[in-house]
Amino acid sequence: MPESENQTTLVQGWIDCLRAGDPSARDALLACAIDRLERLTRKMLKDFPGVHRWEQTDDVLQNAILRLSRALQAVIPPSSRDFFRLAAVQIRRELIDLARHHSGPQGLGANIASNAGFDESARLNPADPADETHDPGRLADWTEFHRQVEALPDEEREVVDLLFYQGLQQAEAAAVLGVSERTVKRRWQAARLALHAALGGRLPGV
Repeated sequence: MPESENQTTLVQGWIDCLRAGDPSARDALLACAIDRLERLTRKMLKDFPGVHRWEQTDDVLQNAILRLSRALQAVIPPSSRDFFRLAAVQIRRELIDLARHHSGPQGLGANIASNAGFDESARLNPADPADETHDPGRLADWTEFHRQVEALPDEEREVVDLLFYQGLQQAEAAAVLGVSERTVKRRWQAARLALHAALGGRLPGV
């Protein structure tokens, strides 16, 4: 059985166990999501110059997992497809909150100098300009990107959730959605074009 189908089968099995009253299945679902969420969080934080200095990747990951855990307490997704969608929503909301927190007028990125708290050697060996600790405009771009993803038609948003937020390959996403890989490619292209237009040509990280 292909890996993507096996993963989908495992997730569906844990969902069925959770619906049958087995609370340990919730931990299994969370464990399944951790690897996906960690890889995505690391990818995203590379493009958050004002966040990475102040928020460790593991902290952001923990917050996203807590969000997902609370969501699973409130509702049990009926399928693996719904679970992946739920997980993507939680990481997206966490990243939106981070961007808002750090890009606003009271945010750390806007109010703390990049060399604050550094020793004398840091002063004598300044960081490369590319390592500046904040870029509010770029954070705003990311916030708007996440907002526009949520505004996409359901089929296109679901493909973005799986490919971008969950890090699945197109063949994996096709298996989760029960459609052809060609359909996934078409929806992904349509989503990219819509986001490109909505963001005025600024399409961070996609």
